[in-house]
Amino acid sequence: MNRPHMLVVAASLALIQTAAFAAPVAAPVAAAPLPASNPLAAASTLPFQYPAFDKIKDEHFKPAYAAGMRDQLAEMDAIANNKDAPTFDNTIVAMEKSGLLLTRVSTIFSSLQGANTNDALDAIDREMSPKLAAHTDAIYLNDKLYQRVKALYAKRAELGLDAESAFLLERYNKDFVLAGANLSAADKKKLKAYNGQIAMSQTAFTQNVLKETNASALVVNTRAELAGMSDAAIDAAAAEAKKRKLDGKFVVALVNTTGQPPLSVLTNRAVRERLMAASLARGSHGGKFDNRAVVVKLARLRAERAALLGYKDFASYSLVDQTAQNTANVNKLLSELAKPAVANARKEAAEIQKVIDAENGGFKVASYDWAFYTDKVRAAKYSFDESQLKPYFELDSVLKNGVFFAAEKLYGLTFKERKDLPVYNPDVRVFDVFDADGKQISIFIADMYARSNKQGGAWMNAYVSQSGLLGTHSVVANHLNIPKPPAGEPTLLAVDEVKTAFHEFGHALHGLLSNVKYPRFSGTSVPRDFVEYPSQVNEMWMVDPAVLANYAKHYKTGAPMPKELLDKVIASKKFNQGFVTTEYLAASLLDQRWHQLPANNVPSDVLGFEAAALKNAGVDFAPVPPRYRSTYFSHSMSGGYSAGYYAYLWSEKLDADTVEWFKENGGLLRKNGDHFRQTLLSRGGTAEAMDLFRTFRGRDAKIEPLLERRGLTIDSSK
Repeated sequence: MNRPHMLVVAASLALIQTAAFAAPVAAPVAAAPLPASNPLAAASTLPFQYPAFDKIKDEHFKPAYAAGMRDQLAEMDAIANNKDAPTFDNTIVAMEKSGLLLTRVSTIFSSLQGANTNDALDAIDREMSPKLAAHTDAIYLNDKLYQRVKALYAKRAELGLDAESAFLLERYNKDFVLAGANLSAADKKKLKAYNGQIAMSQTAFTQNVLKETNASALVVNTRAELAGMSDAAIDAAAAEAKKRKLDGKFVVALVNTTGQPPLSVLTNRAVRERLMAASLARGSHGGKFDNRAVVVKLARLRAERAALLGYKDFASYSLVDQTAQNTANVNKLLSELAKPAVANARKEAAEIQKVIDAENGGFKVASYDWAFYTDKVRAAKYSFDESQLKPYFELDSVLKNGVFFAAEKLYGLTFKERKDLPVYNPDVRVFDVFDADGKQISIFIADMYARSNKQGGAWMNAYVSQSGLLGTHSVVANHLNIPKPPAGEPTLLAVDEVKTAFHEFGHALHGLLSNVKYPRFSGTSVPRDFVEYPSQVNEMWMVDPAVLANYAKHYKTGAPMPKELLDKVIASKKFNQGFVTTEYLAASLLDQRWHQLPANNVPSDVLGFEAAALKNAGVDFAPVPPRYRSTYFSHSMSGGYSAGYYAYLWSEKLDADTVEWFKENGGLLRKNGDHFRQTLLSRGGTAEAMDLFRTFRGRDAKIEPLLERRGLTIDSSK
């Protein structure tokens, strides 16, 4: 399974977003003309409109937002009030060209607010969220504008449009309908109120998660308590404590998932228990960052909004614009896998218990023991553990000799690092991307290290999206959260971190290789339950023999990873899949349960509801808690994957079948990469997602490769 992450995309997320508007964007706003001295006032003069990070200051965003909203509303009003009969060019194309200033401001702001935030940006985010939601309403609930779109859609067969243009018209009509364009005036007013409240609540949830994660870091008094962690990691914990004015102590920062990386190495069980307890309690133990009330409010507001739009619950509303289509299909997928996944997890727990008993541990395996003893079970079964692998996974080699190398072999891409472009943090790296003919096609930004002011997880975003209509090339960024080692120490990655690097670059390729006309369809502007598919496919190259031999070399000696160790790694791919699948399913089920509630059934007891939901679904296995609990479940509650966390598994079905196609056709070959690029990666959202898959694969996806990958082909329920 891929490593879940937050993906920042301008995708058709059923709610309101389109690539043309780039971000939720407000009722008419009075704004002074934006002076040319504001670096956001015009497109950057740097290559490919790369953002001038050295010139952009916090104080530039508010006036730029105001001007951007004002300008786009003026553009939309001009389209709506055009006395000429609606045509594709004077209505649809005109909308695609609108809002360039707002797109520029919102993409740069949202990217920085996720990767390098501060109190000033957080305050702007809180202020702008409801205004942007109102701005979107002012566009999508503009009846004159919608009537022009509707009129064109009604006679679409007579317009002689090419396939991409015809699909654009279809998408605009659907976007307006889903945004409430057909509602009465009174209901539109209610809808605007819901949108503003939801936007503010999502912002509050996101900011609480980041602040609570930082505040909940584990503090220990002695170096001995961190036994098992590397000297470099312990030194980093001491440095973090000093930074927090806790000299002499040690601080282990949390990541946003329930599981915490140090749990796999900490030998002190009491410290492991404290670390897991801190992780599980986030947002639900009182205090100013408690998210329980926010979760309840969001669930109710989303349900009420969905009902207003004619849907029985928010999930039904959200899924109508996804490839899964409805809650029945999602529930079927999750329920079919739940029983065998938990059965496999129980078998894995039994194996762990044998190790504990053999060591005379005198305790039953708990959630905070799993990662620690899993490595021991792995070592016993396959004669290796994570510590043997990390020396072969040095970050620079993984990136250049692994991730980039695979892209070169498959797509003919080459990468050249440059130091002359400004960055928002000294650790950020920038690469020019060249096609096989030597022509530069895009710029790639790599932001790999964790920071206290950076959101958790890993994600991709586009600062500039490719568009033939606008003449723009993509500027795409990957963000990871790898702990930064002390100065002079190498950055050695765990297997999951290597996998994440390949995964996120799969998203990047979707943006870098985009070749569409309309910005609405650029790169990752596809349904949410399809967007993970290309990124999951890219994970396969992590263990491809040719790729691995090129990057998995000992950071000191340069010696390649021994074949016998690699063979063991490959042989262990199905290891611990019961745990991995169960923790993911538990989170996915929580996401669906919250969003399949009608408004009058939303409970006030968040933790009680969670416990009952997990029990009813058959995934309440204490040693394997959900990957995210509701109070820090940013995918679900912050808006990007609301009622959509199942998407990773849905996409993985397509991914597993695609991996089989690559294997059947010779693997890491340029002809295979070119076929995937031409039929799917370059096409963005220019057609129905599953039609793109069928064009690539020649048929619908089969489920068997996914079941085989996860070790669920046998009847694990017995």
